[in-house]
Amino acid sequence: MPLPKLFRDSLALPAIGAPMFLVSHPELVIAQCQAGIPGTFPTLNARPLEALDEWLSRITNALANKENAAPYGVNLVMHKSNTRLMEDTKLTIKYKVPFVITSVGNPTPMVEHVHSYGGLVYHDVTTIKHAKKAIAAGVDGLILVCTGAGGHAGFLSPFAFLHEVRQIFDGTIILAGAISTGRQVKAAIVMGADLAYLGTRFIATTEANADDSYKNMIVSSSAADTIHTPYFSGVPANYLRPSLVAAGFDPDNLGTNPDGGSLSIDDQGKSGPRPWKDLWSAGQGVGAIDNVPKVAELVKSIKADYDAA
Repeated sequence: MPLPKLFRDSLALPAIGAPMFLVSHPELVIAQCQAGIPGTFPTLNARPLEALDEWLSRITNALANKENAAPYGVNLVMHKSNTRLMEDTKLTIKYKVPFVITSVGNPTPMVEHVHSYGGLVYHDVTTIKHAKKAIAAGVDGLILVCTGAGGHAGFLSPFAFLHEVRQIFDGTIILAGAISTGRQVKAAIVMGADLAYLGTRFIATTEANADDSYKNMIVSSSAADTIHTPYFSGVPANYLRPSLVAAGFDPDNLGTNPDGGSLSIDDQGKSGPRPWKDLWSAGQGVGAIDNVPKVAELVKSIKADYDAA
């Protein structure tokens, strides 16, 4: 379908920067938007809660007078374990965040809130079942998180998933999973997606809030260096094998998590290595990443590759 008015005439190419826990901070979001890629961040990255107000103010002001800047969005985790959801929602409404990405839960309550001020809601899904539920909730778009994506990834092939969803949904479809290059963005569009979703590629940038060792590990890794497991968070996710080894784990013999795989993304009380902070995530597209440029340089390179495809 045609892109929503929010995205017309402001995108360098049809892609969105995915919200990454701990990694996506205002510096990255602002750089992405100014380069023509909608930047996003999980509201839980802003800690304590008071910091979220400052982040939203900073991003809004930075983009207000920037001609042709892409819109920004926030990711709200809908799961009951997110004790900040109500307060984060109030701030989202206060700043009229252009678009909201909902995940891990029912997006229905958020649709009414965001639509009340003219914003858009996109929901993360990994199965057809969840896609149908989100459609029934009235979301504006679906983010199809396919096999190979960084963070909490699904199991479905993008070829199968995208085709089936397009048969039942005429809203915006955003495709996620191992997309790192302009040619891959072009492939997503040719397949029928409206936008591509890039996460891992932006970890290896100057503005990303990630340790240099993390960025360098992404550059030196290939798809074989990723492992898909629910062991650490209770939900299947892709991690970099070298980071697991460095933390004392055997990626091929994880066994059963004594905590039942119940480690929360917002769990600050756990001792030992923690998912995302110490155990680094990345998608299977790491093999296409060979440098750590500034965001503006990266977007320019991806666009050139996209145009050449």
